[in-house]
Amino acid sequence: MKSCKEMAKQWGVTERTVTTFCKTGKIPGVVKEGKSWRIPDGAEKPADGRVLSGKYVKKEEKEARKPLPIGISDYVRAQSEYYYVDKTGMIKEFLDRKPLVSLFTRPRRFGKTLNMDMLRVFFEISDTDTSQYFRDKEIWKCGEEYREHQGKYPVIFLTFKDIKFASWELTFAKIAELVQEEFGRHKELGMSEKLEPYEKEYFRKIMAGQANEVELSSSLQKLSKMLHEHYGKAPIIMIDEYDAPIQEGYSKKFYEEIVGFMRNFFSGAFKDNRHLSYGFLTGILRIAQESIFSGLNNLTVNSILDETYDKYFGFTRAEVHKMLRDYGALEKEAELKTWYDGYLFGAEEIYNPWSVVNYIAQGCIPKAYWVNTGKNEILEEVLKAATEDVIEKLYALLQGERVVARIDQNVVYRSLLEESSSIYSLLLVAGYLKTPKKELQTDGSYLCEVSIPNWEIAAVYKAEILSHLLQIGAVTRTTADRIAESLYTNDVKKLQSAIAEYMDKSISFYDAGAEGFYHGLVLGLIALLDQQYKITSNWEFGVSPTKGY
Repeated sequence: MKSCKEMAKQWGVTERTVTTFCKTGKIPGVVKEGKSWRIPDGAEKPADGRVLSGKYVKKEEKEARKPLPIGISDYVRAQSEYYYVDKTGMIKEFLDRKPLVSLFTRPRRFGKTLNMDMLRVFFEISDTDTSQYFRDKEIWKCGEEYREHQGKYPVIFLTFKDIKFASWELTFAKIAELVQEEFGRHKELGMSEKLEPYEKEYFRKIMAGQANEVELSSSLQKLSKMLHEHYGKAPIIMIDEYDAPIQEGYSKKFYEEIVGFMRNFFSGAFKDNRHLSYGFLTGILRIAQESIFSGLNNLTVNSILDETYDKYFGFTRAEVHKMLRDYGALEKEAELKTWYDGYLFGAEEIYNPWSVVNYIAQGCIPKAYWVNTGKNEILEEVLKAATEDVIEKLYALLQGERVVARIDQNVVYRSLLEESSSIYSLLLVAGYLKTPKKELQTDGSYLCEVSIPNWEIAAVYKAEILSHLLQIGAVTRTTADRIAESLYTNDVKKLQSAIAEYMDKSISFYDAGAEGFYHGLVLGLIALLDQQYKITSNWEFGVSPTKGY
């Protein structure tokens, strides 16, 4: 080991420069002894952005713009080939707390899978030097106490984001395939001298695709034990989009089968598992503990209502501003904010990352990009079971009003649509609502003011409401188009005829007696108008054209 002074002489730079290299983590393997740094003898001089004359290298006026990472969830590829928004500070925040098992719930397309892969690459033992993917990132500047965790753990990683099948048999087959692939990623275990013969036999059985449901349900626990024995270090277990197959089970009528399997699958991995260093799960919903995480008292849940990790999923205002500046589109900042901002995660104002990168990549054309990333089945379920009260509140939300709702973050699927608190909780965590104001209650729930976050989500509501009306036969596409066209052309007679047809097809004698139905009727009309009109509450002018605003 050499001193900064010795290395300065060897590299032909100042001692101060070498000290700066050490502080910023640019020299692998440095050790701080008291106030001095000790550097490995064979350490190479880091690139410091200077030429031999000592003058800074002049940067090009405009750096080459990397492509935007649309649909890229591979961390190594994202940070090297694409425009990457640095979220590695999340690693520091985790290591400062070190919860045993963490569950992060966020809406779809808010960077969950990319962040999980980032954690995997950072922590996982690898034959290659993966520190190269972090040396210019925020985490590397945080100090040796964080860098020392890099590349030190075996990792088990599964993502369930693509498990969307119509039956339990197909779902189980896909889970078995993913487990088999993960065992294959640790093929060194098949020849390990540290494993017992029966463990190697189990390993071979999984690899051959011969494990039954009972054997597969304990696969995470057994794989973690084998990795611990082989490496002498307990692994980190990561499950991305853990709730995706559970949502499918609920909507496709195999809920009991998937929940029964997952309860055993997760219990072996995360409950009283002495072969576990840490656990990470991500998903959209927090499934109630009695359903999936029975007896798992070491679970730390981080939701959109929590201030910890609030800036690591989605883009902050500063990150969006920098991105627009880098792509020469700062003049579009106000428009982008109106369409894709408005989410409140903890104390942080957050933009929808999927929509932001698509908006910029497609020449700053404002439209609903997020709606096309998957079925809005959650909103569909709400509309199917919508009560008079829910219809009235959706009506108010679409007019830009705030609605008071009780939010309970524990989702019990069986009673999902039976209680209003479950409905609004579902819409909130899935990204369809935001909470400008919240107050924690004694029972652990929140009393919140909720509203629609932005124009994009308003468009999603309108599309789903219209789709629902078409699906149940309350209105035909022809009638919908006639209403919209007559309003646009101010053709009163055509409008009267179209609405009469609409009401004739959708209103029964009993419906007409309930005022709530007329809220539903108006809600449907609002959906038909889409972007052509601005809807205001009934104490103003009613419906007025957006032209000229």
